[in-house]
Amino acid sequence: MTVLTLEELAAATPPGTPWLGLDLGEKTIGVAASDATRIIASPLELIRKTKFTDDAKAVLKLMDGRKASGLIIGLPLNMDGTEGPRAQSCRAFARNLQRIREVPCVFQDERLSTAAVERFLIEELDLNRKRRANVVDRTAAAWILQGALDRLRG
Repeated sequence: MTVLTLEELAAATPPGTPWLGLDLGEKTIGVAASDATRIIASPLELIRKTKFTDDAKAVLKLMDGRKASGLIIGLPLNMDGTEGPRAQSCRAFARNLQRIREVPCVFQDERLSTAAVERFLIEELDLNRKRRANVVDRTAAAWILQGALDRLRG
């Protein structure tokens, strides 16, 4: 699998098609989608992880339903920028997904994305723990995707 840069992803995918963002957790996959102009990212869905094949099919079904042309996958780097087991797991997910279908994808540094989203949900929206649990992963996916979209626009 070739890892693309954001610029390469933009060149490799048709204009006017959205991208999906993924926050790959241990038990769930948070999914977000951009609009067709790739300006705004919005939380979309939470996939409860079961086995890889089912998880991959769920992601691909969402891509097909949205006519999404690329993936931005959050890469949970350590604070010093190194990759640990979680980052390796994200790379393995992308590599295995490519065996099912070639999907243009980019990894986006997601350090502190969940913490930032948690803080926002608590301080700005005053959500309790139960309500946060239902939205944090897909909101983190939107945070990751929005970061990539903003970076691409400069």
